Amino acid sequence: MVTNTPKAARLHPETQPSGSKLDGYFEITKRHSTVSREVRGGLVTFFAMAYIIALNPLIIGTAVDKDGRLISGAPKFLDAAMTQVDNAAVGASIGMVAAATALVAGLLTIAMGVIGRFPIGLAAGLGLNALVAYVLAPQMTWPQAMGLVVWEGILIAILVLTGFRTAVFRAIPRTLRTAISVGIGLFITFVGFVNAGVVRKAAGTPVELGINGSLQGWPIAVFFIGIMVLIALHVLKVKGAMLLSIVVATVVAIVVEATAKIGPQVTADGANPFGWSLNVPSLANFTLPDLGLIGRVDMVGAFFVDGEFQFTRLLALAVLVFSLLLADFFDTMGTVVAVGSEGDLLDEHGMPPRTTEILLVDSVAAAAGGLGSVSSNTCYIESTAGVGEGARTGLASVVTGLAFLLAIFLSPIINLVPSEAAAPVLVFVGFLMISQVVDVDWNDPEVGIPAFLTMVLMPFAYSITVGIGAGFLAHVFIKLVRGHGKQVHPLMYVVAGLFVIYFVQGALLGLIGA
Repeated sequence: MVTNTPKAARLHPETQPSGSKLDGYFEITKRHSTVSREVRGGLVTFFAMAYIIALNPLIIGTAVDKDGRLISGAPKFLDAAMTQVDNAAVGASIGMVAAATALVAGLLTIAMGVIGRFPIGLAAGLGLNALVAYVLAPQMTWPQAMGLVVWEGILIAILVLTGFRTAVFRAIPRTLRTAISVGIGLFITFVGFVNAGVVRKAAGTPVELGINGSLQGWPIAVFFIGIMVLIALHVLKVKGAMLLSIVVATVVAIVVEATAKIGPQVTADGANPFGWSLNVPSLANFTLPDLGLIGRVDMVGAFFVDGEFQFTRLLALAVLVFSLLLADFFDTMGTVVAVGSEGDLLDEHGMPPRTTEILLVDSVAAAAGGLGSVSSNTCYIESTAGVGEGARTGLASVVTGLAFLLAIFLSPIINLVPSEAAAPVLVFVGFLMISQVVDVDWNDPEVGIPAFLTMVLMPFAYSITVGIGAGFLAHVFIKLVRGHGKQVHPLMYVVAGLFVIYFVQGALLGLIGA
């Protein structure tokens, strides 16, 4: 017999109310779940997204600021020509980011469970961390870059409390939001291939395949072992496929290094093209957790150049903060709706319960990510894995958060993970994000051209901001050319104006002699 029983009830028969405070607070029985299901779902969510503890350090922990320093404060290179990498300094930086990543993710995910009461995990956002590492940091010091992340979180919190967040969400055309996600996916994929050594700089061309156009060396082999394991686990629908692929590839890398003694790509004696790209997988790298990055933030320094405030600098940074805010905006909105849909937790308007509280915790997470020096934290789509296992309430998020806090003491193990073992996840995340490309109507130039420029310029210009700016400007320009200017939301004109200033800021600085 066909009934109209809700999805959640069909999956998990309703249990009798327990009468406990825990059940009442989290509405476990009301949402047709049990404590055991919440615990199991919370753990599955953790294992599905725990790869970020290994991945975020390889982005935040290996990039340098304008002074050539790692986020730890140590120089990345041993020489002024920046050709010899200080592998010990890089390893220490990676370990510090790993510990801080686990701490911030744990605290914020618990906050989501207790305040938002929603089964979703938070951690440093992929794409958001790339923007911080490859766009913000090269223009300032690391503390200043993280200070801008804090400001972004504060702005999002204000927008949530005033209801303006929804207005901005509606102002950006849906296809541009799609293009931003796809473009970030392509950018992350390119970073993954570069970190694995599969794509490298070349003498005659901008880049080439492997070493002299050929795939050679054990590190590259480790990458392909990792990506084959990841693909196999994914198509077999194994939970935690990303984390498992990193573990398998790392074990292989440790065995290879122990027997073959490959060493790093750059050594004191010169180049070693067959070596490990960023981190040598050796048990000797194991250290105790270091939380020294917490609170290492400069909230005002980014707005000054040589101690002097510059208006053009303020405009440029405003665009960068907006780019970070924009990516955070739409990633969270889409993720929350996707998780709610999977668990049949949305109301008749397609919104989850306690929406304001959920978005407020997410905005605080952005600021907390800056204070923790791990970049903006955001909601994770991998939470759908836990919901698929039965999670329906905030209790699952509390379990996920506690698992992240426990992982702080395991974070030094991340020093054992070479970039070649984690890079397959970057490439695979790119695949997941590019799947949205089918949502773009390529037959309509008003839609297709802005989306195309957004997608391709992110990896080609190695800048997420450039891609977003090009897409916005193309959207406004084509609308005006076709006489459809009234269809453009006023906020889009404001944003387009800011991007014009951003793209010509060098010329403007030259005109004023700065």
